[in-house]
Amino acid sequence: MLLLLAVPVLVLLAQVLLARFAPPSVAAAVERRPRIAVLMPAHNEANGIAEVIAGVKAQLVGDDRLIVVADNCSDDTAAIARGLGAEVSERFHNELRGKGYALDHGIRHLAEDPPEVVIIVDADCLLGSGALDRIARVAQHSGRPVQALYLMHAPEGARPMRKIAEFAWVVKNLVRPLGFQRIGMPCQLMGTGMAFSWLQLRNSELATGHIVEDMKLGVDLAKMDQAPLFCPDAMVYSHFPSSEAGAQTQRTRWEHGHLSVILNQVPALLFSAIRSGNTALAAMALDLCIPPLALLVMLVGSSWVLTLLIWLGLGLTAPFTFASVLLLAILAAILLAWSGFGRSVLTLGELLTAVSYVAKKLPLYLKFIVNRQVEWVRSKRDSE
Repeated sequence: MLLLLAVPVLVLLAQVLLARFAPPSVAAAVERRPRIAVLMPAHNEANGIAEVIAGVKAQLVGDDRLIVVADNCSDDTAAIARGLGAEVSERFHNELRGKGYALDHGIRHLAEDPPEVVIIVDADCLLGSGALDRIARVAQHSGRPVQALYLMHAPEGARPMRKIAEFAWVVKNLVRPLGFQRIGMPCQLMGTGMAFSWLQLRNSELATGHIVEDMKLGVDLAKMDQAPLFCPDAMVYSHFPSSEAGAQTQRTRWEHGHLSVILNQVPALLFSAIRSGNTALAAMALDLCIPPLALLVMLVGSSWVLTLLIWLGLGLTAPFTFASVLLLAILAAILLAWSGFGRSVLTLGELLTAVSYVAKKLPLYLKFIVNRQVEWVRSKRDSE
């Protein structure tokens, strides 16, 4: 058990050390900007989509297109998008619900006049300056999918628990992929701010109800030697829901989906990578094996307490020593990540309250064991 736990802990520590201390990779100059289509799946986003569409349109040029897939909408999402000049394709289905089906619908809509590069942007995400141009050029130049930096921000005046969640997001979506990017390794897809060649998406299996369709797509592409690249100098961002109901739905979908991918995909990916000698696929599998940060801390802490009791009761020192090394390693990773990338998110004092944050997530992980979420559920927006 401790040996299995050592793998994600050591991979996490290595990623943090690389992100902090490895020299930045030199970005290649990319002269030609491909023709792009921005594909935006949207379900009942009437209250916020106008700002998102305005931000996207400000970065389009020439023959670029913006297609909003109004998926099973019961509000004015489609009408608002049309009024702002976006192309709109509406989709309704009582049973086949979820982002994957919306993306598949959008790709079929684009097939009549396919672009060179398709960029997926969620209907609740805003763009950093020049984000579309940057990831489109890199995708065209590399021939591989490209993932922009995707950050989630806690609401203004949020309690420390939300700030800790934001920091965990920084570790997952900035520190870890940046560490691997520094040594030429791929990253996971994050669901938004993703650029693909037309053929990559057209030939992908999108029409599924998988609750973390982005992770699945990244794994599928890595198997075809098209593992995604991380582009940290292009950014998309959104905000955590203020309501506890919305935040809980979001956490459950992300974390149950992630854990399902670990159980169902990682062993086969590692075996395939070893058999083929594919280092990019091996890196993808190792990155995927890292569970949500709170769960990893919970597992390491529990192992340390258990081995301490074994040492006190039976006198066995080796398990306790090993567990202590793992505990020090994960604490070092968290502190190094905070000192390098998290100071603007939360104070050290707020970070030290993470013990209660981890404890509050125990029911979510127990639910995965007894009643895991398997269907895609959209997070409730604050405006709802």
